[in-house]
Order: sequence, then C-alpha cells, then structure tokens
Amino acid sequence: MGVLMSKKQQVEKVQKCTAVVSAFQAGLKDRPPPAKQADGEAEEADGPAKTSANPEEKNTEESEKEDTDNSAGPSTSQQASAPSRDECKVNQEAWSRLRDGKGVEPEDLDKTHQLTPPAFVRPKREADDDQPIEVELEKKEQPPNDEMCDVCEVWTADDLYPCRICTRVFHDGCLRELGYLRAEALQEMRDTAHTVTGWSCYYCDNLNLLLTEEEMYSLMETFKQCKIIPESCLVSDELLQYRHFVSKQQFDKDLTDEQEEEVLAQFAALDPEKKGHIEWSDFLYFESLAMLRKFRTENSMMRLLTAKERDKARSVFLGLDLDKDGMITRAECRQAQQSWFHNLNKDSQSCNVSISQVGPICESSPGSSDSERSKTGESRSVTWADFLKESAIYVLAARPNSSAMHIHLPL
Repeated sequence: MGVLMSKKQQVEKVQKCTAVVSAFQAGLKDRPPPAKQADGEAEEADGPAKTSANPEEKNTEESEKEDTDNSAGPSTSQQASAPSRDECKVNQEAWSRLRDGKGVEPEDLDKTHQLTPPAFVRPKREADDDQPIEVELEKKEQPPNDEMCDVCEVWTADDLYPCRICTRVFHDGCLRELGYLRAEALQEMRDTAHTVTGWSCYYCDNLNLLLTEEEMYSLMETFKQCKIIPESCLVSDELLQYRHFVSKQQFDKDLTDEQEEEVLAQFAALDPEKKGHIEWSDFLYFESLAMLRKFRTENSMMRLLTAKERDKARSVFLGLDLDKDGMITRAECRQAQQSWFHNLNKDSQSCNVSISQVGPICESSPGSSDSERSKTGESRSVTWADFLKESAIYVLAARPNSSAMHIHLPL
C-alpha cells in the first residue's frame, strides 16, 4: 500500500536545512548591505571580512553569486553545490508534506497527470511476491489501533477515529485541515468509525494506491488514449466508448450487444444512487482492481491484506465451518464473498445492486449462471488457504467507503 515518508527522517532533514538558512539570515541582519563596487579591487578588499564570516554563510553566498554569473561557464564549485541544492529542495518538500500532507498546495496540483497525492509512495513488488504465504486459521492477530493521531501525533482518547482496515487513528479536525475529506465525508466518518460497519481512512479507501508505478503507467496510458479526463465524472456513453476502446485494443473487436448490456449493468452498479453518472473515484477504483487481477497472482493479492482484514476473513470462515473440519463448500465460499459488500451497505437502497447484477466476475463468482455450475461443484470443499486466496480480491474491493460495486472487471 502507499505509505508516507518517515516523519522522523523528514524532521531531521528539515532541521538541518533550517539551521543553515537561519545562520545565513542571521548574518545578513547583523551586517549592513555591501556597497556595489565598480572594479575588482574593491571586491578583493571585502575578502578579509568575508573570510571571518560563518563558513556556512560564506558557502551559501558564493553559491548564490555563482548562480547569477552568466558570463562564465559552470565551475567545479558550482557542480559540487548542485547536490546540496537538490538536498535542500528535498528537505523543503519534506517540510511541505509535514505541514499539509500533500507536498504542494492543492491549487498547484496538476490534475491532468497527477492521480495520486504526492505524499504517497507507490509500492514495489518483492522477489517473493508471488510465493505462497501461510496464514494460520486458529491464530487470531487482533492488531491494536495506534494510540496517537496519524497526522498530529497527539493522543486525545475518545476523540480519535480508527480505520477499519489498518491501525491508524485520526482526529476529525486534522482530516478537515488536510482537506482530504469534505464535510459530508467527515460526518460519515463520525457516524460509522465506531460502529460495526467501520470507516476506511484515505490511505485504505483509495484502491489506486495498491498499484505499482508500472501498473499505474499502463493504466494512465489507456486513459490518455481514450481521452479520459481525470477527476471528471463519466456518463454511460463515455463508459461504453471506453469499453469499446479497451475491447478493440485487447481483443481487436468491438463489443457485442450482449456485452454492451453488461457494461450498462456495470454502470448501474457504480451509480447506486442513480445520479446518471459515476464518480471519478469509483471508476478509478474499478479500473485499479482490474489492473490487479490482470497483473497479480492470488498469492500477491493475499499479501496486500492487512491483519484486520485477515482476522475478519478468519471469523467469516469459522462461522461457516460448522463441523470444524477446516473445510467449507463452494456455495458457502461464494456466500462469504457476497457478505463483504452486504456488511458495508449503508441503507437498504444500496442493497438494490448486487454482485449478480453486474455480470460474471470469475468462474466461481455469485454472478455466474446456474447452468455453469453443477450440484457437485456446489458441494466441492474449499480449504482455509484456498478460501483466503480466492477471497482476497473481494476483500480489497470492499475497502472503499463508497456504496458502489467495484469488483466487476472490464470485458
């Protein structure tokens, strides 16, 4: 998942940079402004005074002087000062992230090319990413929530709101100051964070942050070719046009009439409130899940689950394993996959769109037709390990706070 840079490292770098700048500013205040000299002799006369100044101040002044000298080529001292300037720039960006959590002011964000806030760092796949991972059934993890707000690092007991996916906790005021949540989203957090439904923080809610740089580049290239404008809503015709393009690109053929109907059903699933358009975030999360299914194995997606999500999956499996033999049926497995979304529905209206309405998701999905499954397949046993691997994508899809269904993949 996307994570922030270490705050301790950021603070240390910023403090070092601030010490140098403060010394330079203090020296300027204590000294009268130097008179402009017409010849080189006057500059040489100032030499002893500059030699007695703070070494750090002297280096800073020399760097500024060399930057403004356009008559001479790049000198050795200029080349040596380049890394220092780069480091200072990194420190300033780190301070900006500490200040507002974004790295740049909201009005300076390039919405066209920036789908992820710069405070987030995209994950990198490890060498063993596709290797099986063992998760014990009987051993509950039960990770405790953090004690301090993830933004201000202050403990205020009941005023902290926990995330249902990770262990982070937040003050509503801190989230409001960061600008990550609007007023209605903040109220929703206050209403649900301490309930069974729970609330996903802005890290976990954004499924796009699960993609690597390479996966995100591939997705953005498709958006550009299709003229999809980030941060904009999509109507049904635009979604159909996008699906036609993807089908033409991947399979070299247009969608059939039946496939177009499935796309419209998918549109309805992404627009549960029947606004006539789908939000950009819902469309982006849907496409992000499609990228995960396209490029990741089940073992890789299992590694994306948090301890809280594994604990919930464990409780669901044990609730279905009535005879305690460590096995459940295929039908019970599908029932569990549906339960992830039913538990998140905020009201009865959002229950109107179910997995079965958005077309088949995979061979064993609840949306597959009855003719594709025999009674033998229904009663086939599923182990805990297989259950967790097959359910990982559904667990991830249930992270967003939105009531839209993000699980159906593009045709």
